[in-house]
Order: sequence, then C-alpha cells, then structure tokens
Amino acid sequence: MTMDSDTGRLIRSEAYEPADEAPPAPARGRRPAAPDDETKVSPMMAQYIEIKAANPDSLLFYRMGDFYELFFEDAEIASRALGIVLTRRGKHGGADIPMCGVPVERSDDYLQRLIGLGHRVAVCEQTEDPAEAKKRGSKSVVRREVVRLVTPGTITEDRLLDPGRANVLLALARRRASDSAWTYGLAAVDISTGRFSLGEVEGPGLAAEIARLDPREIVMGEAIHQDPEIARLWRDTRAAVTPVGRGDVDPASAERAIKEQFGVQTLDGFGAFSRVEIAAAGAVLHYIARTQRGAKVTLSPPTRQAAGASLMIDAATRQNLELTRTLSGERAGSLLAAIDRTVGGAGARLLAERLAGPSTDLALIRRRHDAVAFLVSEGPLRAELRAELARAPDMARALTRIGLGRAGPRDLAALRDGLMAARGIATALASAGALPGEIGKAARILAGLDEGLADDLSAALADDLPLQRRDGGFVREGYRAELDESRTLQRDSRQVVAGLQSRYATETGCRTLRIKHNNLLGYFIEVPQAFGETLLKDPWRATFVHRQTMVDAMRFTSVELGELETKIANAAGRGLALELEVFESLSASVMAQSDAIVAAASALAALDVAASHAELAVELKWTRPVVDDGLAFRIEGGRHPVVEAALTKAGEAFIANACDLSGREAGQILLVTGPNMGGKSTFLRQNALIAVLAQMGAFVPAISAHLGLVDRLFSRVGAADDLARGHSTFMVEMVETAAILNQATRRSLVVLDEIGRGTATFDGLSIAWACLEHLHGTNGCRALFATHFHELTGLAQRLDRLSNATLKVTEWKGDVVFLHEVVPGAADRSYGLQVARLAGLPAPVIARAKALLAELEKGEGGSGRRKAPAELPLFAAMPAAPPPAPPPVETPDPVGRLLDGIDPDALSPREALDALYRLKAARAEG
Repeated sequence: MTMDSDTGRLIRSEAYEPADEAPPAPARGRRPAAPDDETKVSPMMAQYIEIKAANPDSLLFYRMGDFYELFFEDAEIASRALGIVLTRRGKHGGADIPMCGVPVERSDDYLQRLIGLGHRVAVCEQTEDPAEAKKRGSKSVVRREVVRLVTPGTITEDRLLDPGRANVLLALARRRASDSAWTYGLAAVDISTGRFSLGEVEGPGLAAEIARLDPREIVMGEAIHQDPEIARLWRDTRAAVTPVGRGDVDPASAERAIKEQFGVQTLDGFGAFSRVEIAAAGAVLHYIARTQRGAKVTLSPPTRQAAGASLMIDAATRQNLELTRTLSGERAGSLLAAIDRTVGGAGARLLAERLAGPSTDLALIRRRHDAVAFLVSEGPLRAELRAELARAPDMARALTRIGLGRAGPRDLAALRDGLMAARGIATALASAGALPGEIGKAARILAGLDEGLADDLSAALADDLPLQRRDGGFVREGYRAELDESRTLQRDSRQVVAGLQSRYATETGCRTLRIKHNNLLGYFIEVPQAFGETLLKDPWRATFVHRQTMVDAMRFTSVELGELETKIANAAGRGLALELEVFESLSASVMAQSDAIVAAASALAALDVAASHAELAVELKWTRPVVDDGLAFRIEGGRHPVVEAALTKAGEAFIANACDLSGREAGQILLVTGPNMGGKSTFLRQNALIAVLAQMGAFVPAISAHLGLVDRLFSRVGAADDLARGHSTFMVEMVETAAILNQATRRSLVVLDEIGRGTATFDGLSIAWACLEHLHGTNGCRALFATHFHELTGLAQRLDRLSNATLKVTEWKGDVVFLHEVVPGAADRSYGLQVARLAGLPAPVIARAKALLAELEKGEGGSGRRKAPAELPLFAAMPAAPPPAPPPVETPDPVGRLLDGIDPDALSPREALDALYRLKAARAEG
C-alpha cells in the first residue's frame, strides 16, 4: 500500500496494477541491461530499464494507468522527498524492487515539491492505446516515451510557478578577453512568459549580473562548470546548475538554432549580438529543445541588455540591503514586500525585475515618474484601473501553455478575462485626456487589440470550466449545434436508463434494483444477493446475464442494456471529440494573435506597477524624487521603508533624517558616529534604498529628494563568515571592501559600516583610516561611513569633502535613551556598557567593565576622549581584577546535629522526652 502524504489515505497496491500489462517478473540476472539478461525480466520492466538508462540524471515518472510509478533508486529518493510509503514489487537481480507512485491527477503537487528540492523529473507517458498493445500479443507492452523533462528553469504549470517571480533559465558562454580575464555571454529565458534577453559582461561583473537575474536554473559548458574561480556563484544564487556539452555552446550551431527558432535567414533584424552572446543563446535554445522533447516554445525575439543600462548592485549589497529577500531568504521583511501593491502576477514580476535592476536611463526614469505622478493625481482613475487589473489573469503564462499544447479550458478563460479587462482599461484611459509617456504607450497597445477574439472566447466557453480539456463540458450551450445535439442525446439516454431501471424493477418485483456504471463493467444491473439468486433461474436467466457477485449484491447485464450503453458511449465520445475540435480552433485563433497578446500583457503589467507605486505614494505620503545627471544626493526627511512599516504596525513613529552628500566635482563622504543601537545602520541603509527606489521609477519615503544618477551601489553592512570557502568574518569583510574600493566610480554610492572592527584595534583603525582616504582621494564617490573609531572624526579637518554626523542620545536616571536623530558633529562615546546591560549581561560583568573603562579613560587624561593610535596606551593602566570573595565560614549548629540523629518513628515516649531535654540544653549552650 502507498500513503498519500497530503490526505493520509492508504492506496491499495492493487490500484497500481495497469489493466493492460502483467506485473514485472522477477529478474534472475544481476545485470538487467545485458543482452543475455533481457529475457529474464518482464517486458514492462525491460522497457522501464531502457527508458531510465536514457535519462540517468532524472527521476523517471513512468505512467502506469492512473499513476506515475518510480522504481529502484528513484523510488527511494522520491519516497524520502515526498513522504510517501516505499513498497516492493517483484524482484530484480535477486533483490526486491523498491517502488512508489503518485496519482496522475495530483502529479503537479508532487512535481512542485521535487522541483523545489532541485530534482529533475522525466515524464514518461503511454503513447498508444492499451487495446493496440493487446493486438500485438499477450506479452506486448504499451509503448511509452519521455515526453518532457521537468527542471526548475523549464516549468510552465501555474501550480508549479510562483506568480510573483520570473522563472528564469540562464545560459552562460564565455570567451577569453585576455590571458587573465574572461568575457561572459548571458542568455536569459523565462519559458513561462516567452521573454528572451541577451547580454555580455566582463568577468568581475558576472556575479552582480547573475544576482540581478536571480535564475532558477543555470546552463553552461563543462569548462565553466568546473572553473573553481566561479563555482561559488552557483551556491550564492541557490539555482540548479546543469552542465552541457561543447556542441551546445558552439557559436555556429547556436546561430542556426536561433534562426530555426524564429524562422529567419539572418539575425540582423534582432540587433547586433556578439559571438559569445549568440553562443549563450544557442545553449539555452538547445537545452529547451532537449527538455521539451519536440514541443516548440513560443519566445519573443531576443533583446539585448546593454552594459550599464541598469544600476549595478553586487550580490553582497543585495543581501545586505535585503532588496527582494531578507538575510534568512524570506520575502516577508524585504524591501520588495514593503513596496508591493500590485494586484496581478505579471505586475508583481515586473516590479521585482525593476527593483532588481533599477535603470540608469535618465529619460526612462523620468517617464516612469511621470506615470506615477499622473496616477497619484487621478485617484478615481487609479482605483478603476486597479479594479480592472485585479480581474485580469496572467495572460502571458496562459499563452505559453497554449502554445506548448499543455493548456486547459481555464487557460483560454484566462485570455478571455484578460482581454476583457484590457478592453475596460483601454476605455477608461481613452476618456482620461492627455496621458504621460508610459501610460499613453500602454493605452495605445490595449486600444489596438482585436475585440473579436475576446468575444469569440466569451461566446464559446462555459461559466464553470473543468481543469482538463479531456473532462469535457467546457463549451457553452448554443455555441455549436452539432455538440448540442450530442449532449441532448446523452441527457435523453440518462432518462432512458432511468426508465429501463423502473421497468426492470417492476417486472422483477425488486424495488431495490438499480442500474449503475463504473469504468470496469460499464452499465450493469445490481440487486441484493438474495434476489440475485432468483434472477439466475427461469424465467429471468434468459433476460439477465450474470456479471459479478459481491459480498452483499449481485450484478447482471442484458442485451437491451448493452445496446443502450453503446448508444450512450458513442454520444459521449462524439460530444468530447467536438469539444476538443472547438478547443483546438480557439487555441489556433489565440496563437494567431500571440504577438498582440504578449504586448497587451506587458502593457497591463506596466500599468499595474505604475498604479502600485501611486497607491504606495498616496498611502504613505511618499514624494517624487528629482533625478538628474549631476552628483547631488540631498534628502530631507528620509525614512527607511521597511523599518517604518514595522514601527507603524507596532504603533510607533519613525524618526526621519536628512542626508546631503552633494558635490560638484566629486561626492561628499559623511562619517557617522554614535551609540550602539542608535540607528546608524538604519540611516545608512535607508539612503541606499531611497536611491534604488528613485531609479526604479518609484516615489521615495522622504519630504524631498534630489539625486544625481548612481551607476553602482555598494553596501558593506553587517558581518558574516563563509566557512565553506575558508573565509572568516573579517576575511569576508575585507574581500567585499576590496571590491568596493576597486570598482567604485565618482557616480557610485558607497555605504560602509564598521570597517575594521573584525581585527585588532590598531589594525582595524588603520584599515578604516586608509579606506576613508582612498574613497576621498581616489574613488571620489558619494559615501556613508559609519564607525566606532571616534579617532577618525579628526580627519574632517584634513579631508575637505569629509564631514561628521552623529546620532543623538541622552541619559535619564542612569538609563540611555536613543533619539535616532542624525545631527552634525562627532560622538565621544558608544554607550556600549548601557547596551550590554540592556542585553542582559550579569551585573558583576557590567560593574567590572565600568571599572576598567574608568581606568582606561583616566589613562587618557580624564577627558574620556580616545586618542589617536600613536598616543593610545591601551593597557598601560589596566587595573587589577578585585580579589575573589572568601568562601563562607561554616557556623557550628549543635541543635541541627542532634535533630539529624533523631528518628521520630523509632522513639518511645520516654526516649522522646529525653531527646527534647537534650535539644533544649543544646540550644541554651549555643
């Protein structure tokens, strides 16, 4: 028996037996693939072994009747992964064959869990009718073949996809740029929507580009896969990794593959692509063809992502700023979760894409801001748009499934509803007057849709639709006369069956006689067993033919019932065939307008994002930023969007702060000091997040913001180790800091927190000092630099673009109060002891630390000001630890000793009286 892990239901092993095949016979040899062993296994198991050998790196879902079965090691892996019971079936090589299975009708649920764990699944279907197999002989096996490889980057089913996340399959190719450097080509495809983009990046930027794309699966040649220098990227992305052969990334075969995919003679119409980009495109197309097994995926023509078109944000910065996921990998608590007000899956994906890659195109940024500003000012229109958008399903993904032949009636309904929503939105925008660029473009696309397709789909599809087309019943009554006639025959036949049942019950005198149906027997007559014995005798045995005896009932048939069943079966089959014809016709009409539908889906997504930004701006009082090509960075009343949301939920207010890093020739550096828990990290992060929001096209959480375009964003906040690579916390800190200092330009924004704190004081202070000087003199970038090395504040007198800021704090009745307000100036202490007390350190530890601190400060002249490294004798005046307290002196207790020697239960009255006198005497003496 096999247990369904979701329902807890035990499924009898008999349910696995296919009607058309015998169970596998025990295998007598130990090498089933050997020719002399093939005769010793059942035909079905021989077929399984052959198909599995062709797909060794995938779990094989082997179709047997209503189940997908897994055998041998596949069964053991799936049993553990899915939590289903592992059974045994027959023998092979002298050992039992492990087996488990999942119902076909619920296979998507199990696939989702397997794909989520990183497995690949080969789906093997029956490709002929079992009746045809029986014609070839009793030992013939139904033909089967793998119709599809399901991998993390190639799934298309709604139930397997995250509606708000693009499902990117990324292919990599490379060419040597110099003796020590590589240039990488990237081809990113989302099969579920058909999006296809190419790009090229130098080696140092590969990690940042992969982090931006956030792929589910990465395909690459063996040489790249085995390169130890970039192997760490696969772990950092948490993507499935699939190496492919050299032929898949050959530029010549790659170009042919692209031409075949799009049916063109030349690629010139798509733009200019480098050879390494074409090689990557070929690799991804070869992989898609291999996994889809002949089903052609509809892809949009490839677009080229120009270098520098988006704000470069490396993987460490994304993680530190928690743009789309928190440090623990959760969406909740990230910036994306805080700003997402979209109402549809396509809009949510576009929002995430823009957040992952904010634009550096000034004109594009301004067009996006124009769209948001328009919808902020047009409240009723915004509400109407959002209501219509909420009714629009995910047309792009439904269209892909239709193109692949995997669609059901509900996918056609998704296009119907999406096109109807597009019509309503186009009407609303047409009456809104002059529209800004992005909204005007969307309005023109939606207005150009062919309304006839939406009307045809509405006329053809019923209101209540099945999941699968094979279930029938999805075509509306009155759409096709021939189908209505077939359905009428089916309904009339049911009435005839009911009439026949009534007549048989009257003629036999059995009131409980019933005519029933199942897939095994078809229609049959069922009576109680006691009455069934009567039907076996004259005069009824000439009319009723015995079929089956049950525990408490007997089943019969008759010539009349058999003829009626044939009529009903023909009517049902004809009706289903007609419905499938309608489905194919509608699908062809949809695919004929696929380009227009893809454009409309993109337009709806862009409107959803703009309306989301506008809703957020109105809800939280965010403002439009000014973005230009200068080096300004001036924010008034800035707030951290995620922290503010959390505080608001808790009923608390967020303290807003200003930040000015503006400069004419180079950016300013703000050195931030202040107490632990005072809010330095929040202040640093919020300014970085405001820059990201501004360049993605959103309004920002500030009273006002004027930002010069940022080309690269770097953030080094927090501490973590990388033990898998042998890197300590400090080593990781230095690696990330080195990347910043080597790559930051004058247009970059750098956020650094506590550089140098992971090593000895003099080492750390020296490193932080040198980093500040390098940022000032070499990089010339805008930077926020938080530190507890108060000695660094003196650099403001030497570095003309460095200024100091601190977080205000006050003390009240011995407690520290954090005001979270950033003001000009420098802090002279960090209030670490107060924070340690709040954290619960034992009181003796706090007292000892206070004494040590007092002595250290006394050694520095009593001012409490920390000195520069050259004049800081840290341990010269180290006070001795107080002597340990003496152990307590034991006090004699004569009464206690006497009591210890008395057993009250063993004393006679006289002995008890004597003991009392002794106790009294001992007390008098003590």
